[in-house]
Amino acid sequence: KSKVKNDNYLSLDGPGLYNFALEIVPKNVRKFLKSCNLNIKNMNVKPLADRVLVEPAQAETTTASGIIIPDTAQEKPQKGIIVAVGDGKKDEPLTVKVGDTVLYGKYSGTELKYEGKDYMIMRESDILAII
Repeated sequence: KSKVKNDNYLSLDGPGLYNFALEIVPKNVRKFLKSCNLNIKNMNVKPLADRVLVEPAQAETTTASGIIIPDTAQEKPQKGIIVAVGDGKKDEPLTVKVGDTVLYGKYSGTELKYEGKDYMIMRESDILAII
């Protein structure tokens, strides 16, 4: 019997209660999850079929040289983390899962605001890569 301490897990409460072992989740994803302060507990959005719900990453506010970018000039993020997935199509199960960090097209999906937070809902085919 192996004992695992509770602090070795990052718990995301929600439908189905997702627990990710910190040893398995890559360090950059773990850091991103903590920075997002994800609270899936009140997430009542369930995408249908092959759609996924993505929380976009924050847009860059400064350049590498330290110049501050105004809100009007910031580019739309093309990276985010999946917070909910649909069941997939009849013959095609989804290849992405909750917690995956993904890259998607600049004009992919539909933006929506839920409980004061911005999300994108898109088809799995709009996702370009899993990071």
